[in-house]
Amino acid sequence: MKEIKKILVTGAVGQIGSELTLALRDKYGAEHVIATGRKTEPSKELKESGPFHFIDVNSVDSVEEMIKKYEIDTIIHMAAILSGVGEKNPMLAWDVNMNGTLNILNLGVKYDMARVIIPSSIAVWGPGTPSVAPQDTALHPTTMYGVTKVAGEILADYYVLKYGLDSRGLRYPGIISSETLPGGGTTDYAVAIYYEAVKNKKYTCFVREDTRLPMMYMPDCIKATIDLMEAPFDKLNRHNDYNVGSMSFTAKDLANAIKKHIPDFVDSYEPDFRQAIADSWPDDVEDDAARKDWGWDPSHNIESMTKDMLEKLQARHAKGELE
Repeated sequence: MKEIKKILVTGAVGQIGSELTLALRDKYGAEHVIATGRKTEPSKELKESGPFHFIDVNSVDSVEEMIKKYEIDTIIHMAAILSGVGEKNPMLAWDVNMNGTLNILNLGVKYDMARVIIPSSIAVWGPGTPSVAPQDTALHPTTMYGVTKVAGEILADYYVLKYGLDSRGLRYPGIISSETLPGGGTTDYAVAIYYEAVKNKKYTCFVREDTRLPMMYMPDCIKATIDLMEAPFDKLNRHNDYNVGSMSFTAKDLANAIKKHIPDFVDSYEPDFRQAIADSWPDDVEDDAARKDWGWDPSHNIESMTKDMLEKLQARHAKGELE
């Protein structure tokens, strides 16, 4: 298995990418982790902590320039159009998610990459999936985002078999963070509810109160990504579709967890088009393969996450950072 030396992160300004990049720089050295985005300006911390460039993953030349300039041997491909935004512009979701992924895979082969990490999502599932999604089950997504993630998993597995590329991926549940707002996904309510609880002590949720979905706190998301990236290749019995679980709760469960710390918080519910998307996804996931193959073990539950989220957001709010 090849050594990881220089890492390129696409989508580094996004919710996961921004924090993952900082964690990678802490571990591998700032100069060894190159952050990239397409349009959104990076945070001051991200921009000042190491190299940052604007690129377009749909342009092979744009990505290849970074590979050559920094002698990249590992790519973590976070750039994607998420479910909520993707349903408003499905052709954009297909273009970015599929053509961008194909470019990354082809460059991975061309430059004999040590690793290519392409995360997937719980969006791969659809109606008919068991309430607790097993590792192997039928994939019938109802969103373009989900379609691209299924196709991306299969495509990346093909590159492992056809070209011997070390490509790996894991299916993220909804990710909750105190640092960066998400970018248009169906699980965004589970982040927004904390911000609004701290700022305004009220939140109107865009899914029903009984909507249950798999979720994960950002520190566990970062840990899972890095753990899989560093796992010995010969220990992996699959490659681009590992289920990873952490916790599962309803929107009302989350509101009640917040009320333990902010008793006068008021929650209400006005489901929109994202309710149908949420209803097509499982309540939880089975992740025995990840636990067995590379030792996956989450650290947080709803109580520890809520306590930490509120403490961090209240500190940021006191500094005027949440306005």
